[in-house]
Amino acid sequence: QVQLVESGGGLVQPGGSLRLSCAASGSIFDIDVMGWYRQAPGKQRELVARITKGGSTNYADSVKGRFTISRDSAKNTVYLQMNSLKPEDTALYYCYARIYSMTTGWQDYWGQGTQVTVSS
Repeated sequence: QVQLVESGGGLVQPGGSLRLSCAASGSIFDIDVMGWYRQAPGKQRELVARITKGGSTNYADSVKGRFTISRDSAKNTVYLQMNSLKPEDTALYYCYARIYSMTTGWQDYWGQGTQVTVSS
C-alpha cells in the first residue's frame, strides 16, 4: 500500500534552518499535488506550502520568503527548506500527497508527522 514517510524535524534555535523530507512509496502510478501542513497545540491544522505536479507553488503568508517547497518526481519526494525559523513555527508538520494507485484510484495520503521545535 501507499505510505508517506517524513524526516528532518528536530529542535532548532530561532533564526536557524531545517529541511524536511517526505518520501512516498508503495503502489504508486501518479502523484498530483504534494504539500506540507502543520498543527500547533490547541490550533487547527494549516497549510504551510504545496506544489503541483507542474511545479506551481503556494505558501502560507506567514512563511513566504522563509520557506521553500520543492519536489523530486523521480524519487516521489517532497522537501521543505525552512530558514529564519521563529518560535511560532513550532508545530507538528505533516506531509500530504494526492496519489493515484492502480488499486484505489486517486486518494489523499498523510504522513505520520514530524515535530519541529524552535526554541532557545
